[in-house]
Amino acid sequence: QVQLVESGGGLVQAGGSLRLSCTASGRTGATYYMGWFRQAPGKDREFVAALRLSGDVNDYASSVEGRFTISADNAKNTVYLQMNNLQLEDTAVYYCAADQSLRVIFRLQQEARYDYWGQGTQVTVSS
Repeated sequence: QVQLVESGGGLVQAGGSLRLSCTASGRTGATYYMGWFRQAPGKDREFVAALRLSGDVNDYASSVEGRFTISADNAKNTVYLQMNNLQLEDTAVYYCAADQSLRVIFRLQQEARYDYWGQGTQVTVSS
């Protein structure tokens, strides 16, 4: 079992920045990839970014590429999402997720790839 706790959300003006954190506890050594997803009001949850903890592999949704950066501090069991130049459409609840099963039939962009999820942190971008 792995427990994931997100933090760092809040209210920010358009053009501003936030850094989200996702700290894992429990059986963290078996995690291959970590991902960030988000869900805006009335919309389905969507992929934001993912990275492989053991190597230089990451992926971004086209809507955030160049503005968001995913990174990890393995010593702290923490994954970050640095969000710059935030836009109104970035308003959502942001979730982190852990892939421990490596079900490669699912892409990193698919929710089914991930075994564990955090409770989410709200990000609100105002004009």
